[in-house]
Amino acid sequence: MFSLYRNFNPLKSLSRSVSTINIPNLNIKETVYERSDYPLGNKNYLNEILIKGSKKADLIAKNNLWIDSTIIPNNNLIVELNSLKNGEALYKDDILIAFVSEKFKLEKLYRRKTSLKIIRINSLTDIFTINSSEIRNDFELIEKKDNSLLDCKSIKVFGDKTNIYIHPNAKLKNATLNSENGPIFIDEDCDIMENVSIRGPFSINKSSVVKMGAKIYEGCSIGPFCKIGGEVSNSVFFGYSSKSHDGFIGNSVIGKWCNLGADTNNSNLKNNYSNVKLWNYEFQSFVDTGLQFCGMIMGDHSKTGINTMINTGSVIGVGVNLFGPGFTRNFIPSFSWGGSNGFTEHKFNMFKETSIRVMKRRNKCFDENQSNLYETLFDMTKRYRNY
Repeated sequence: MFSLYRNFNPLKSLSRSVSTINIPNLNIKETVYERSDYPLGNKNYLNEILIKGSKKADLIAKNNLWIDSTIIPNNNLIVELNSLKNGEALYKDDILIAFVSEKFKLEKLYRRKTSLKIIRINSLTDIFTINSSEIRNDFELIEKKDNSLLDCKSIKVFGDKTNIYIHPNAKLKNATLNSENGPIFIDEDCDIMENVSIRGPFSINKSSVVKMGAKIYEGCSIGPFCKIGGEVSNSVFFGYSSKSHDGFIGNSVIGKWCNLGADTNNSNLKNNYSNVKLWNYEFQSFVDTGLQFCGMIMGDHSKTGINTMINTGSVIGVGVNLFGPGFTRNFIPSFSWGGSNGFTEHKFNMFKETSIRVMKRRNKCFDENQSNLYETLFDMTKRYRNY
């Protein structure tokens, strides 16, 4: 809320608020809603886009909790947030974490300081770099119940079985689970097919599928209703996205409703082993991430054709259709159509028609509100499409 939201383009703030980033299983709104005594205020520029001609009120209740969307809550922080009174603000040094007020006003707030260690997501790469530690933290919140599936002879376990949770409705056959370096969480109605190997920390959400023979390394989170195959390392997939076939994805973040064609691969390490630079919308330039390993950031509703090669440190916008031979450029603006041989604009009507078909397959509707949102984003990002 108080951060530069453009630091999270194209993945989040172009198409939804930063507070809905899932690291790894719960986003900040879900985490605070579940354990806070206050309703959350919502100061979001998307409100007026989603409902054209109207202004959705920020006011939810008399005493709203306004919290920095980049803060990752934990139990100790929730306790301090619940102790805030109307007109009080919680600070860590000079960083405003949260305040309680009827409206979004920063004036005349009484400052309270916290000594807690505060974890923030300041950039897109934080989503995968801190994912392993947050899987461990989230795993402690899970109410562990029956784990009798682990007694199946076809499941090979390395490490502590108590560090693995499998929902009773999940399906596993002839899988290898290694929890020596971190926990493994497999949610309701997930299907882990034959000969899959998984190393924790790892989490997979409701109704997702890991295809036969997949190799999943540490630090991966898979959102709900995803399909994952091939080789994946330290990457985060948001809901309803598919990487069903062979190919490598590493140190990457994939938005919602994305599809990676067979044998799509991304490079996550430069040949000279130097730090990876990533396009930054706030600075309008490539910025040193300080990371040696960094793959790609892909916005919602983007797709790749078969055998697509994605360069180290690529930022791929919303509604991109990527295909063809050779490595693509490192920054691909939203609503682009093409590949290494050149790009044209992905016309909005074509994007909308495809999105309707894709979402209908999952019994979801690309409704008028979403159409308004993405059409606005199409206009907002037009200046980048000067191929």
